[in-house]
Amino acid sequence: MTALARHQAHRQSSGRATNTSRLFWLGTVVAIGVAVAVLSLMIGTRDVPVADVLAAISGDTSTLDRAAVATRIPRTILALMAGAALGLAGAVMQGVTRNPLADPGILGINIGASLAVVVGVAWFGISSAHTFIWVAIAGAAATAVFVYVIGSMGRGGATPLKLALSGTATSIAFSSLVIAVVLPRADIAGGIRSWQIGGVGGATFERMEPVYAFLLVGFVLCLLSARRLNALALGDELAAGLGERVALARGMATLGAVMLCGATTAVCGPIGFVGLVVPHACRLLVGVDHRWLLPFSALGGAILLTTSDVLGRLAARPAELEVGVVTALIGAPFFIFIVRRQKVKDL
Repeated sequence: MTALARHQAHRQSSGRATNTSRLFWLGTVVAIGVAVAVLSLMIGTRDVPVADVLAAISGDTSTLDRAAVATRIPRTILALMAGAALGLAGAVMQGVTRNPLADPGILGINIGASLAVVVGVAWFGISSAHTFIWVAIAGAAATAVFVYVIGSMGRGGATPLKLALSGTATSIAFSSLVIAVVLPRADIAGGIRSWQIGGVGGATFERMEPVYAFLLVGFVLCLLSARRLNALALGDELAAGLGERVALARGMATLGAVMLCGATTAVCGPIGFVGLVVPHACRLLVGVDHRWLLPFSALGGAILLTTSDVLGRLAARPAELEVGVVTALIGAPFFIFIVRRQKVKDL
């Protein structure tokens, strides 16, 4: 079978979900996202009726309930943005590595960004929001390269199982390094430990403003990589035979994912498993065509993280569970399910 024939067969097999069904699911997912965002504005230490939520969105903060909603708007927007970034980054990483276990957390990228920020704060005294983001992106990129190099050693190259194992080992090692850096610094330990859990509480528009440009560039790079990821799914040789510059395609997609992960970690802390759970769920709805999968993964990630934030507020009232804890409770069993479902020889 020629490369072109195999490419056409792949497109046919990935097109089992029709465009009509995809549009239906798109409308459904958008509606769910709007509903979850409204719930995020309604639910908290003080529950607020829908009418007051709508009034607060329009700018009316004349009552206590409406003022409470106004303080939740930045938090909800941050949850939506961070979830979309992590969901999209996970789908891109799974496409780039052809690894069903790929996730910014499992591959160690989030903790690499976290370690870079902690070292920057503890040893170099960084305090600028823009510096935080650049340092986090640099740490995420360095960790991605490190994990890929380690996972490529030995026979068989960078198999999914070897990448997952090297990423997990790197995460454990870097987590220990974070603790080692923070322990002697009592002056920053409290804030760092709270940030390390991963959350969206305390969000403000001023705090979020520096991250917008980085997220925008990351989103654009990832979404523009959809067609190239479809070609990479056929294998490097076939992708090259179809005229794709494999190294450039993989590099641009990875850069976009790293920017999304680094920027999100800088503002929210490391949040795991969103990028693992969401792409698998979205494939059930729209198939493996990345032109549909990537936008759906972004929407699904926004819904999952915002829902997790709402559940965290309900689970421990009047206190709350950080969203990173909730996503771990959801994602860890799913990770075990994926590992058990895949045959070891296929990993």
